[in-house]
Amino acid sequence: MNDPDIMLNYLETLLKESNFTRAAEHLYISQPYLTQLIKRVEKKLGTTIINRDKVPFTLTESGQIYYQYLENISAQRHQLANALERFSNQQEEVIRIAILESLGTFLLPKILPAFLTKHPQVKIQIAEGFPHTSEDRLLGGDVDCYMGQTPETVAQGIDTYINGGDVYYIVIPENSKFYLKDHILDPADYDPKELLQQPFVLSNGESAIRHQVNGLFHYFRVQPNIRMTSNSVITATKLAVNGVGFTISSASILKRLEHLPINLYPLDPRQIKLTYFIGVRRGADLSPALKDLVEAFQAAELQEKIR
Repeated sequence: MNDPDIMLNYLETLLKESNFTRAAEHLYISQPYLTQLIKRVEKKLGTTIINRDKVPFTLTESGQIYYQYLENISAQRHQLANALERFSNQQEEVIRIAILESLGTFLLPKILPAFLTKHPQVKIQIAEGFPHTSEDRLLGGDVDCYMGQTPETVAQGIDTYINGGDVYYIVIPENSKFYLKDHILDPADYDPKELLQQPFVLSNGESAIRHQVNGLFHYFRVQPNIRMTSNSVITATKLAVNGVGFTISSASILKRLEHLPINLYPLDPRQIKLTYFIGVRRGADLSPALKDLVEAFQAAELQEKIR
């Protein structure tokens, strides 16, 4: 079995079913074939990869190493295919976009459907990562453009085209003493400095929003009480709305969450604000399709507010 994706699927199904017959039926192969395949792999590796003496089946330590090896091979193969795709079919253009995951779930659906209708020959590859990673990818030529926020902080050598923006709120969960039932908060309701002294759940230090939040704490001369951090601002927001602590989140993220009893305290945009941008390498020769993508970004309705 030389295909790592197929082998990963076989192993995952076998672990899930914990039964060779049911796993084989699910995979549309014969049970003897699946049994012999696992035995051949174990013989080749010289070790057992699946604990099958009791249910549920589990990977042995050797099996975990083998599983990780398959994942790495699969990832490298897909990375190679993506890298070569733009050269393998000259009739198709590939545009590679770097973007933060939480931002991509908001921006890309507003821009790409209409763009791809106009450019059906274009394929899109999305590279998700933190802002500094996206900047490095763009400057290194690994992507063609970078969609982000706060263009003021972008590295030298990147031209940015801005559009829209977002409003920030302090999220006050229902279990807080500051929560006001059935009340739409006004800036006059609380002193923001007092709210900022409460326990917070925040995205980690690499995220764009965290840099702005740190600036807000500094502005009010507050030493933040950080209860928990997450790589994802969406995860941090969900934890906050479920009562783990306060957080600072944007309208575009809050509008995507299920309605829960929370208060949203609007922050002054002069103290913390968000502006969206698309960036390209300075001096790069942009294809007509990439120029159209920049124009589509600038023309899209990207201003979010919670009413």
